Amino acid sequence: MLPRRRSAPASSAAGSTPAPAGEGEKWWPGGIPVRPRGSHYSGMEFADFIRTPKCDRVVLHQPLCPPLDGTLCITGHHFIFSSRQEEAQEVWVLHRMIDGVERRPNGMMGGAVAVKCKDLRVLVLDIYGVEEFNNIAHTLETLSNVDDIRLAYPFFFRSNLGGEDDWSEFSTEHEFSKLILSSDEWRISHLNSDFKVCESYPRSVVVPSSVTDEELIRVALFRHGGRFPVLSYRHDKGSILLRSSQPMTGNQRRCREDEKLINAALGSSGQKGYIIDTRTQNLAMSAKNRGGGYEPESHYPQWRRVHKPIDRQAAQLDSLQRLVDGLSDTAQGMDRWLGRLVSSNWMSHVKDTLNCACLVAQCLDQEVTSVLVHGADGMDSTLQVSSLAQLILNPDCRTIRGFQALVEREWLQAGHPFTSRHRHSVFAPAASRDRYQGVAPSFLLFLDCVWQVTNQFVTSFQFNDAFLLDLFQHSYASQYGTFLGDNVCEREQVQLRERTCSLWSHMNSVEVLPRYLNPLYEPNKRVIWPSVAPMSLTLWPGLYLRWTVDLSAQRAALARAHEIHAEHGQLRAKASKLRRRLQELQQEAVRRDLLQLAVSPDAN
Repeated sequence: MLPRRRSAPASSAAGSTPAPAGEGEKWWPGGIPVRPRGSHYSGMEFADFIRTPKCDRVVLHQPLCPPLDGTLCITGHHFIFSSRQEEAQEVWVLHRMIDGVERRPNGMMGGAVAVKCKDLRVLVLDIYGVEEFNNIAHTLETLSNVDDIRLAYPFFFRSNLGGEDDWSEFSTEHEFSKLILSSDEWRISHLNSDFKVCESYPRSVVVPSSVTDEELIRVALFRHGGRFPVLSYRHDKGSILLRSSQPMTGNQRRCREDEKLINAALGSSGQKGYIIDTRTQNLAMSAKNRGGGYEPESHYPQWRRVHKPIDRQAAQLDSLQRLVDGLSDTAQGMDRWLGRLVSSNWMSHVKDTLNCACLVAQCLDQEVTSVLVHGADGMDSTLQVSSLAQLILNPDCRTIRGFQALVEREWLQAGHPFTSRHRHSVFAPAASRDRYQGVAPSFLLFLDCVWQVTNQFVTSFQFNDAFLLDLFQHSYASQYGTFLGDNVCEREQVQLRERTCSLWSHMNSVEVLPRYLNPLYEPNKRVIWPSVAPMSLTLWPGLYLRWTVDLSAQRAALARAHEIHAEHGQLRAKASKLRRRLQELQQEAVRRDLLQLAVSPDAN
């Protein structure tokens, strides 16, 4: 007789504190997962790696909470801690959320296993017994390093939340339909329908109508990784934002089709455009020795090239690691704490990224001229800048749906390699980071910049801090398949849409959406200009301090703000109803000639 299935909590992506059973993973006690629906491969059995599926007398130490005594269970995708207290608590953590496992042996007594997570949290498990200690540490190390995305939890998860399927909500055709219908200067090209022109681009992209598909192929051969210039955004004033990768101008190469393509974005105005290069001038020049390079003025006379450098991914990861190390040391004094925050250089990355995005937005809005943005491969800083510029200019991007569309269009469909970038984070052992050279916090830096803007324009955004935090956590590990894979091609190869659930469907469900709403939101149709002055930028406490500082007072204040907002809405509805009733009574009084008598009693 088969054992009964259980369900994992919907919040398991974050591995959050206690969550009730209900929606979630189907699993067998002992850690043997149900095979994912639609799979046609003989994948490994997770049970082969689970040496100790259940362990009693485990003590869990988690941030800002007293130690808990209970039982540890390991399944194919989670480790689950259940306390023995009267009010039983459960902590679920996805193996994919684990960044590193540190062993702290304690002789024959067993030892402690420090589980360091990609959401910057550290959990410590005190385990009694040498064999159990080694078995659990080995199991977590193994299951947290499974590379095949077809074995990831989203392929085993089935959501119980109702709602529409949002997998096709943000297609290229849907997002750019208004532009295509209103202008014959742009068209949707399906040249990349088989992903042979550019593996990191989606099947369809928006390009100038004057450029043929044959010319696009030659441009793709001229751009690094085949990432030829495509339309990212069209401003209300008519200016155009393009993005691409660097041109392969090494050895004096030239591509007239590339020149024709980006010149088409200028239209007939005759005004010069801007090429914003997110590398330093030295890096751009040295790239020519490796076949890359930049657009020479002799071949692109209608464009001005401006270098607004954003540090490379390795430098960003190093800064984030120093920041987390400094913030986690709570025993140091305030001066030393602030010193380590400054020396980490993380806020400088935030400033440089926002500064570059503001320049792009200024060119598009105030100078009303077109812009091409690129760095080296066009997958990191390019996407940070293009998406932030739209956030500044486009009020639709400041709504929940609009921001989801922005992430889908400028990150997921644009080919940001989420699986490679998020394979590890700041706690990964040196050997693992050397093995995976593509690890980088590019998306986290983007979210940090977004939070800075929301912090300066509190009433202009429909979403709140919790929305950005959930995006951060789901991008690293999730029960939803939205952030799995490095590009659209890879996602289609594993049939992600058919075999996993969409994060957007979950976020937009009636059960979840209210917790993301900003109670102070008032739609603002104007362009917003964030300040990048050091005094205007601050550390994001909801992300970086939530495991070291008790933020319950802030959460309580936010909860109260939601209550006040709800009460305000109810009172407004009641007042509106009373006004309608008063109007009806006044009209009835006029019909009966009572209103005149009531207004002028001595008229007789």
